[in-house]
Amino acid sequence: MISTDDRIEQKIKRLNPGSIVFTEDFQSFGSSGAVAVALHRMVKKGILRTLARGIFVKPKFSKLLNQEVLPSTEQVAKAIAKRDRARILPTGIYAQNILGLSTQVPLKSVFLTDGSPRKITIGNRTIQFKKTTPKNLALKGNISKLVVLALKEIGKDKATDDELNKIKTLLKRENVKDLKHDISLAPQWIAEIMAKTL
Repeated sequence: MISTDDRIEQKIKRLNPGSIVFTEDFQSFGSSGAVAVALHRMVKKGILRTLARGIFVKPKFSKLLNQEVLPSTEQVAKAIAKRDRARILPTGIYAQNILGLSTQVPLKSVFLTDGSPRKITIGNRTIQFKKTTPKNLALKGNISKLVVLALKEIGKDKATDDELNKIKTLLKRENVKDLKHDISLAPQWIAEIMAKTL
């Protein structure tokens, strides 16, 4: 009979480098104790890296950088949301960073979610999930939803001409139907900025 270790190792070998996995992904392979021991062995062998308690990644090596590359905060957050069947939205400075409005990479990334609120530490980075209203998560457009959150962070009448021009350029790439939908949900002052791109 094939051991828990071998079954887990075979499954990991089939994954693409950079894939994020959770302890729960292997619960059908044996008792929780056997799975925990097997995963610990995989980490010791270098087959997996521990990101946080119960969260692992299959190592990915970049020839260009000549070093191992860890997943981004957003990739980890998305993997957790997928596992929890929850929706998430990046907030504030992180939304600005994704849009290219800020070069600041926050060490603490905050996501709004309809899942469980929690805080996860990965190295020197922190991912925080904050419970939010369904209205916030009803935003649809890949770009427009980030614009709403980025502008909320910047504040009313505080966006520079450069930031507003960049936002207009970005929103021109948004699906018009999604953009109109998100304008209807945005605070009045943000809706007015976004409507100028229609």
